[in-house]
Amino acid sequence: QVHLVESGGGLVQAGGSTRLSCAASGLTFSLYIPAWFRQAPGKEREFVAGISWSGRTSYADSVKGRFTISRDNAKSTAFLQMNSLNAEDTAVYYCAVRPGTDIPTMPSQYGYWGQGTQVTVAS
Repeated sequence: QVHLVESGGGLVQAGGSTRLSCAASGLTFSLYIPAWFRQAPGKEREFVAGISWSGRTSYADSVKGRFTISRDNAKSTAFLQMNSLNAEDTAVYYCAVRPGTDIPTMPSQYGYWGQGTQVTVAS
């Protein structure tokens, strides 16, 4: 059974940084696309970043140049380094995975999800 566990986040000052981790189990991680989504109160869940097995990445325009997604296949873990944070980045951040090589941005394209971790940016 696939299991994803996010960690990191918490309260961060505006302009600061934090790193999220997503530890996966129950799957051959190298064959999956991990991605990060976020959902702010009253808003729909939105794509943040994704990374293929080869390291190809995709980012939402709102986080390009500030966030970096990476993966460690040996540890079955994906990361999201978040820099230059602002209040608009406040949300629950979710890790999701899907098999294959594409990096879709629709949540419905991902079959497995973590429980989410809160990131709050204090201005």
